[in-house]
Amino acid sequence: MKIRPLHDRVIVKRIEQQRKTASGIVIPDSATEKPEQGEVLAVGAGKVLQDGSVRALELKVGDHVLFGKYAGQTVKVDGEELLVMREEDVFAILDSDSGQLKKAA
Repeated sequence: MKIRPLHDRVIVKRIEQQRKTASGIVIPDSATEKPEQGEVLAVGAGKVLQDGSVRALELKVGDHVLFGKYAGQTVKVDGEELLVMREEDVFAILDSDSGQLKKAA
């Protein structure tokens, strides 16, 4: 099923983090927090401004983004858990050449 968000909304798939420590201990799902990084799967047409014009979104499909812990609304599409959020809920775009950001303890 294809999903197309409206206006300034984006569809994001969480990027799963490693569930094993350096010493090889596997961390169960119940002990881990949901990742706050994801990949943009779809973007809306843009934000409708007060004067009726539409401002295009800065995000594009394939961007890796950083967002808040409680950002967006979780939905299931074809058995896959996705987030629907507004562009303003995204904090930053992660550059591919800088690598993944590491979460501070």
